Amino acid sequence: MLPRTLHISTSPHIAKDISTDTIMFHVVLALLPVCAFAIYAFGLSALMVILASIVGCVLTEHMLCRLSRQESTVNDWSAVITGILLGLTLPPGFPAWMAFFGGVLGIALGKFIFGGLGYNVFNPALVGRAILQAAFPVAITTWSSSFLPERFLVFSSSTFALPFMEPNIDGISGATPLAAWKFDKMLTDTSDLAFGLISGSTGETSALVIILGGIYLVWRGMMNWRTPLAVLGSAFLFSSVLYMIDPANYAPPMFMMCSGGLMLGAVFMATDMVASPITPLGVWIYGAIIGLLTIIIRVWGGLPEGVMYAILIANAISPHIDHVIQPRVYGTTKLKQSA
Repeated sequence: MLPRTLHISTSPHIAKDISTDTIMFHVVLALLPVCAFAIYAFGLSALMVILASIVGCVLTEHMLCRLSRQESTVNDWSAVITGILLGLTLPPGFPAWMAFFGGVLGIALGKFIFGGLGYNVFNPALVGRAILQAAFPVAITTWSSSFLPERFLVFSSSTFALPFMEPNIDGISGATPLAAWKFDKMLTDTSDLAFGLISGSTGETSALVIILGGIYLVWRGMMNWRTPLAVLGSAFLFSSVLYMIDPANYAPPMFMMCSGGLMLGAVFMATDMVASPITPLGVWIYGAIIGLLTIIIRVWGGLPEGVMYAILIANAISPHIDHVIQPRVYGTTKLKQSA
């Protein structure tokens, strides 16, 4: 009988043999229902925006890898995720060339310049979106109505606008629920927000579909459930306090939860494994900061939406959060560890 060998090693111990490619692939699977509902609500133009963003991200990552004499990393699905998320943050009538341009900048300036996957400080999709908002403020704040009768038959006239030409956006355009509340104090029914029966960005679709995607990733052990819970919980608590103080001037908490890009940001963007803290307490603090900043910008900022800026700011301070609350090494005192 052969002797049994006991292998002893130090932590961290690998509990599951899950590669980065596998995790990214499942994130894509979780995003597919969100994309499907977005296309169902806004039609062919939304499909083109998402595809243009994906193509811009994938081509840029492949070309930059080749130019730097590295093996192409497009097979790890991370560039596809960046493209999908960027497309979901854009209006459905957004010109395709602008979406492509955003994908190029998101990968080049938000990911590759820091060293590629695993080294990016900020969420690359939000980097691309922030640049697009600064460069094309009119196009990125022009919204098309959902469920138009001919959305599966024709593209918006702005979809194929020529580069650097002013797009002619047709269709029925109107304010998003957040803009209607901020500037006119008009509230949208919460059920319409939950089921995505509204105008807005391509990804401002059904909050329920987004939540289901997050539940799938948590069930697969590929998402830290603390992050979206901290983001949504802090946003709910802060908006509840404001609403109790002055219901006439502050929106109800469920409206804040389901409107805009908060749900998409909390589930699929704030949870970026690279740009978020690694300690459990750090994750709670990080998520709470995002939720708090989102409500502050929505209520007192010049823009109706603040999720993008809240996440980018939290990305910037994420390493400092981990440094400040670094857990004490077992068997040592705080004084010994600091020394």
